[in-house]
Order: sequence, then C-alpha cells, then structure tokens
Amino acid sequence: MPTDSLYTLYPEISPYHATWIERPRGHKIYVELSGNPHGKPIIFLHGGPGGGTSPKQRQFFDPKHYQIILFDQRGCGQSKPLGETNGNTTQDLLSDMEAIRKHFDIKRWIIFGGSWGSALALAYATQYPETIKALILRGIFLSRKTELDWFLDEVKAFFPEAHQTLLDFLPDDKRDDLVKNYSELVFSNDLKISGPASIAWNRFESGLLKLLPQAEGNKILTDEDIQNEIARARVQLHYIKDQCFIDGKKILEEANQLKDIPTTIIQGRYDMVCPPITAYELYQCMPHANFIMVPDAGHSASELSMTSELVKATNHYRALA
Repeated sequence: MPTDSLYTLYPEISPYHATWIERPRGHKIYVELSGNPHGKPIIFLHGGPGGGTSPKQRQFFDPKHYQIILFDQRGCGQSKPLGETNGNTTQDLLSDMEAIRKHFDIKRWIIFGGSWGSALALAYATQYPETIKALILRGIFLSRKTELDWFLDEVKAFFPEAHQTLLDFLPDDKRDDLVKNYSELVFSNDLKISGPASIAWNRFESGLLKLLPQAEGNKILTDEDIQNEIARARVQLHYIKDQCFIDGKKILEEANQLKDIPTTIIQGRYDMVCPPITAYELYQCMPHANFIMVPDAGHSASELSMTSELVKATNHYRALA
C-alpha cells in the first residue's frame, strides 16, 4: 500500500487469541494470534535478547492475508517469570518456537526476525528448514566476537558521548569488563542497585538505534517500568556473556543450505548496533536472497524507509503458495 512511494504500516489491530504455553524449567511463553485465523502463518521474532513484542509489530503484516504470530521469548514481555535466565538459552527458544508451531498445528510458516531476532531466525532455519516458507531478516546479527566488540567498545568512534556515559556509570576500576561488571549490578537483589544499572545499560543501546537519534525526555518510570528495565538488561547480559549461545561462524557456513528458501535481507546502511558488514557476509552465503541496503536508515525498524522495505517484503510474500 504505497504512499508517496513508501509503504506504511497497516492499521492497528487486536489479537483474536492470546495464551501462555507452559514450557520446561517453569517458563510460560506468551503467544498471541492476530489477523486472519485461516491466513498464511507468519511469526515475528523480537530483538534483544531481552526485548519483547508490542502491538505495533502486528502492523507489518496484511491482516487479511496473514495469521500473525507474536510471542515473547523466555524472560521477556508478558512471558513468565519476567527476567528469568535459568533455562534460558537459544536452544530453549528454538524449542519454544517448535512448541508454538505444533500447538497451533502449523506445517510451514514465514519467519520475520530483526536484530537478535535475525540470529534466532537463522538458527531456527538451519535446524528446521523443512518448516519454513520464507525468511525476512532485518539488521543482521550473529553474535560473533567482532560484532560484540563493536557494540561494547568500537561504536564509540561514532557515539563517544553515549559510550562514555556507559563507562561513567561504573567506577574507574570496573570499566575493563562491561558485561561482567554491569551483570554484578543488574543481578543485584537490591532494586536501588539493579534498577539504575539496568536503565543505564538499556539506554546505551536505545541511543544508537536511529540514523538521527532523538534526545530522551525525563520520563518518570513506574515500578513496573523499572521491573521491565531490569528484566531486559538481565536477559541481554545473560545472553551476551555466552555469545548468545550460538556459533555465528557456523550459521554462516550452513546458510548456503537454505538456498531453496525465499529470503529477503534488509539492512540499514548506518546501523550502529549491527553493522552492515554482517548482512553483506550473510548475503555472500545466500546469494539467492533479495538483499536491500536501505540508504537512509540505522537499526530501528520504525524509521520510515526501513518500515517501508519491511512492509514491502511482507506484501511480496503474500503470493507464496
């Protein structure tokens, strides 16, 4: 639905079904369905690790055509327990996706994943290729050391103020290992310690998301907001500490096995969270993919040009048998 040559989000919709699926280690995974109950299944994989879904994410998809599946990964969003990291690895998330697919009796579906969601999509695709009709991947992330080094240190070449603010939260002798030392604070049982540390950690990433970052207002956070900030930071740090429990090099090596799966790779040229080199390297391993470098976008899916390309891609795959 082009408007001035750009595709825009579909109108807001509400789920027609929402539930929690019980999983091992005490996790209950929130899953919702919206759009057409008899439509083509498409599942949205949110970022983070530690993010969650939001109503706006339903709007990337034509609700008349798609059965839209959103779920909150373990420890995230409306899944329970919030912020839980025990029994929370990538393999657990892949198992949860299979449980969702079988719970709703879906034979094959389209996977739509951005940022950390792109890594999860590729990890799933290399294990369960027979279940996938198509892949739509944005802001590619494979959690290799080079990518984590960029995010935790080298990005200061472009965002020195934001990186210095992240460092300044810690004492001078605690700045050598950001993941370890932030984790000690974020996992504290004292909310006066874990709350501010989590907010500092999360704001660093949020300040890098857009091509033209906007200054954050001094929003007063509720107790619920603070609990969500802590949960997000805990899950993300838990994953980063173990390189997100994936082998990015292995995923690249296995990506050529996905040559029969229609794929679109969409990357912001000025993505400061997940630099474009990773998307380009993935495309070299998946030359059959439609590779789109968005010239005026950063990492966020909400920038106009990025949103347009994502909606255009979901519209394109409506024609799949």
